[in-house]
Amino acid sequence: MNPQLFLAFLVVAAALACTPGVDWAYTIAAGLRQRSFVPAVAGLCGGYVLHTVLLVAGLAAVLAGMPGVLGWITLAGAGYLLWLGVGTLRSWRGASFSASADGGAGTQLRTFLQGMGTSGINPKGLLFYVALIPQFISADASLPVPVQSGLLGMTFVALVGVVYTVVALLSRKLLQSRPGAARSVTLASGIIMVALGAVLLGEQLVPFLAGRA
Repeated sequence: MNPQLFLAFLVVAAALACTPGVDWAYTIAAGLRQRSFVPAVAGLCGGYVLHTVLLVAGLAAVLAGMPGVLGWITLAGAGYLLWLGVGTLRSWRGASFSASADGGAGTQLRTFLQGMGTSGINPKGLLFYVALIPQFISADASLPVPVQSGLLGMTFVALVGVVYTVVALLSRKLLQSRPGAARSVTLASGIIMVALGAVLLGEQLVPFLAGRA
């Protein structure tokens, strides 16, 4: 691969991974409710692995060129984020860090799948892969384009994995002895999820309603 393009991609991808958003909110909220934050981080990374597979297979570009299908994906993602955010808001009053709050295998699997859904069904993530990664692929490189796409996609997965792990560890250290702050952060996390879901829903409904007016 082109070393200069790869380094530029690292800088841009790291900046995006360090930008707070719904992924951060989910990581912190899930970490406060359970002993281990690993299933949440692994699930979020799993969603981006899915985007990488779609990109390598060429399906991401196809979906991006089909506004109707992407619109339905956006609606599904908005509904999912609203559901997840409402569930987080309902639990904010009892939020606290407790090492004894151990979840079983079923709870960990559910946390993993919810994390995968948070990043995987989000059309913003799909568009990020379609709009950003192709800019850092060189047709003159010795590696085929699909291989370059996969390497860049998995590099982003590794970056978000490291960043989200650091976020979870720091938030636990700061909130472990502060139940009041834990409740506030959980409340803010729920609000972020609901707000993003509402924005995604509005992006689809407003043009639709305007067209019918």
